[in-house]
Amino acid sequence: MPSIGFVLPHWLYWVGLLVFPLIAMYLVARQRRNPPDRRPSLFIAYLFWLLSGFLGIHRFYLRSSWGLVFIPVFLAILYCNGEIREVRDDESRTYAAFEQAQYAVARARLPQGVEASPEAKEELQRAEADARKLDSEYQTAKAIRDHWKDLARYGAMALAVLLLIDGVLLPGLVRRRRALELAEPSIEAIHPDSSSVHEGGVGEDPTLTVHSKFTDTIDGISTKVGQYVAYWALIAVFGYYYEVMVRFVFNSPTNWLHESMFLMFGMQYMLSGAFAYCEDQHVRVDVIYAQFSARGKAFADIITSVFFFIFSVTMLWTTIRFAMDSVSVGEHSFTEWGIQYWPVKLTMPIGAALLVLQGISKLIKDVMIVTRKAA
Repeated sequence: MPSIGFVLPHWLYWVGLLVFPLIAMYLVARQRRNPPDRRPSLFIAYLFWLLSGFLGIHRFYLRSSWGLVFIPVFLAILYCNGEIREVRDDESRTYAAFEQAQYAVARARLPQGVEASPEAKEELQRAEADARKLDSEYQTAKAIRDHWKDLARYGAMALAVLLLIDGVLLPGLVRRRRALELAEPSIEAIHPDSSSVHEGGVGEDPTLTVHSKFTDTIDGISTKVGQYVAYWALIAVFGYYYEVMVRFVFNSPTNWLHESMFLMFGMQYMLSGAFAYCEDQHVRVDVIYAQFSARGKAFADIITSVFFFIFSVTMLWTTIRFAMDSVSVGEHSFTEWGIQYWPVKLTMPIGAALLVLQGISKLIKDVMIVTRKAA
């Protein structure tokens, strides 16, 4: 199988983080306006074709037995790659021994014009014989590796041809499958029961039902930012899928993908903190707190908000200086990918500012409960 040396460009990484959530939010909104049915979808079919077409999953999704054609080809590629990995050690070992033998031959040769003793001639002949033997072993190992590599390449080409053909045929295949299932009475729109969806979090915060124009504005900002960065988790699914494929199928593991993912999750963690606070999703030790009335909980939250603001305001102040230092020097990572660090560190003061604003919103709603101004 040919290797893949693709390295994600920096601009594509940042554009992907900005644009992907917008596309995902649009698709989700459209899906909510048009509830799905149980018949095959062209979008899902192409998604299977792109991510797992090498196993014919898109064909199985359309209930076509032609998917069985893909499996033996893919298994053959995996087998060839396994043989390549095994023979690669032999090739490296024999090549290293061959280089040492060449060095021994060069050392055994005497300068021109110098009469060689019988012992020196014998040593040179022995070194040359060893070099010829090791060269033969290296060429044999290399020929075996090239043989398996060629077979893997042919399998990859066959798989690519099958996928390209199905990529063109897929719209027609989906239309025909939908037409066959159209008359089935069991096919109907899916309307999920929202009451069966478990809402995580503590859910003890009495301010969840309190609203005002000012606090709703802050809550809306926290919610929109949190929903936006939540879609980054889907990028990780595609990213690690790519890493598994290029590592085990193409023998081309990456370094940049792991760095891109932990940086992305770090930014997601910082920017989603306010949303989690707004929805009461942070961990709370509520053995005593849960026994309070709504006013008692609000009063306890007002008292403990002092510690919250000490933490959040301190974090905001320190991260502003931390991020500005990074921006001023255009900080990059020290890895071979060399991605920019300053945009990552800019999310720290942004997330801290959102957390402070959300704390202000919660404090206002707690005061409204205590003063009985909350509806």
